Amino acid sequence: MPQQLPPQTPPRPPQGLPPQPRRPAPPEAEPSEGAMERLRRDLGRSRVIAFINPKGGVHKTTATVLSAAAMGNARGGGIIAWDDNELRGTLGLRAGSARHGRTIRHLVEHLSEVEAAGVHLPEHLDEFLRHSSDGSFDVLAGDEDPKLQRHLDPTTVLRVLDILTRTHQVVCIDTGNNVESHNWRTVVASVDRLVVTTVPREDAAFAADWMLDLLEENGYGNLVSNAVTLLSMPTPNAGPLLDDLRRHFSSRTRAVAVVPYDPALEPGAKIEFSGLRQSTRAAWYDAAATIVDGL
Repeated sequence: MPQQLPPQTPPRPPQGLPPQPRRPAPPEAEPSEGAMERLRRDLGRSRVIAFINPKGGVHKTTATVLSAAAMGNARGGGIIAWDDNELRGTLGLRAGSARHGRTIRHLVEHLSEVEAAGVHLPEHLDEFLRHSSDGSFDVLAGDEDPKLQRHLDPTTVLRVLDILTRTHQVVCIDTGNNVESHNWRTVVASVDRLVVTTVPREDAAFAADWMLDLLEENGYGNLVSNAVTLLSMPTPNAGPLLDDLRRHFSSRTRAVAVVPYDPALEPGAKIEFSGLRQSTRAAWYDAAATIVDGL
């Protein structure tokens, strides 16, 4: 007779709750096709955009870097960020590679030679530029010596701007905090668009509002009405002022863009666009598109 197998032990009934199906993670936000199309359109000529607020610590440098990165990634280059801060601006450290230590001071010292380069202007200028970490935009770094500012008189500032607009499609300028300086006023008088950069705090918004009043009083009402306000979140929580400030600056400037907090920006170190959350990058693409709209 064939050997019979022992009877199998019946399976034990499942204990506890049945396993729950795993919910798929929400998809990360992608830059909208509309935003990318707006960023890639032909601007007709070189454009100059200044990021302004007389108060420090309101994310002007961060906004300049990330707007330039969004534009450069969308357009495939042709963007430069200039650190025109009077007192030790950090844009060169936060955005550029360390391929050399040359700054605006070195460019000013050789300005006549660069201007005379003719068709070789891009190559000669490149000797004084750094490049962003991902190569999406160029960087003209500020200098640590505050004495340089006396050499950045209106004529010199205009000569530098002329070179940058001859070699790049968009010039993004990180401005200083002294609205009375000849440098600051020369830049403002030369731009195609102002970006009022602030965080949702009363002191920062008050400074921005005061600056807009000053600009209107000095005959720049058209620049004010066509400006873009950029509200940058310094913390994960938006805070109670965000909606009020959005409404207020919508009544003063042509558009308001809001960009979220991202933990990668908190250390204040080198800014890597690719290191941001995908949703943060999408928000900066949208903000940069709003900045160039109508130019």
